[in-house]
Amino acid sequence: MPDEAPKRIQGFLQHGWNYLHGFPPNDHWCSPGYPRFIWSDVLRRRGWSMGRRGHYLIGAPWIYLLYLEPDLGVRQDREGTIWYPFHGWEKYSVSGDHARLADEIRDVEIGPVTVCLYWLEFANPDIRRAYESRGFRVICHGERGSRWDARGRDFLRKQLVELRRHRRVASNRLGSALFYGASVGCEVAVYGDPMQYEDERPEYGGTARRMRLWPELHGTQVDTELAAEVARRELGFEYQATPEELRRMFGWKRARSAPSAAVTRRRPRPTAAATHPGAGAAVRADLPKAAARFGAAARSEEGARSGAGAVVRADLPKAAAGLKGAEAGERGGVRR
Repeated sequence: MPDEAPKRIQGFLQHGWNYLHGFPPNDHWCSPGYPRFIWSDVLRRRGWSMGRRGHYLIGAPWIYLLYLEPDLGVRQDREGTIWYPFHGWEKYSVSGDHARLADEIRDVEIGPVTVCLYWLEFANPDIRRAYESRGFRVICHGERGSRWDARGRDFLRKQLVELRRHRRVASNRLGSALFYGASVGCEVAVYGDPMQYEDERPEYGGTARRMRLWPELHGTQVDTELAAEVARRELGFEYQATPEELRRMFGWKRARSAPSAAVTRRRPRPTAAATHPGAGAAVRADLPKAAARFGAAARSEEGARSGAGAVVRADLPKAAAGLKGAEAGERGGVRR
């Protein structure tokens, strides 16, 4: 699809890795009735237990980038460590000693170190100097953009290139970057002062909860295969959707009234099956053109709760392909 004017998603997309329910605790801005597009089933289950509804499992945007760019930044001579200090954002700053953290990084890491700062910290010369003075390369993947601002549009691509040039990825907190790195073969480490948000929300449970849920991912040396396995689960690789499914879920392909039964009888019913290489091993059968308008591939809340990640085919009877099918619409034609 052309990217000059990105289309608005009819719903709310999870922004980064999250160990609550995919969204912040104060998610009142998520309008009731609009879908929530989240990365993994554990987030759906947490959200359900906290009164959230309308979850659609699609995996992280990162997994679609890997599918589109299998060779971007690939190198055989990977070396050194890329380190991501925990960062604040536009509404909350982080309290912590960057100089002390830089000393600890220098004592632990072997080989060249790249420190990647969020754009707010990167704009602070004192923070940059804390790392540059220890001989580290200091970079930033880009600024936060918006629907009206193209800045940051290549953020994930820049991050992918950097991760694929380094042997290790490390941070003082579990976060998106660590799982991204583990998914492309980086060794993982989590150590150092975890730092704190000012007025950090208690709903997350703090460092103690992260240590309790993922003790095996903390330390200067972490099992690489285990980290990769956890990354695939947290990033939702098994829930990658096809382009057609995304168009329907995001509201980019509207449901229309079904043609009359007389018209559908004149159309041959295709029987060939097709497999989308980006959606795992699931095979999606071609549907009649009339039924395809109402959305193939449904993931129901009930199916997801029972662990069923399989694609459910919305096979609409010809006699019911009218108003009843239109009411089912896209809601019945996507995986929740």
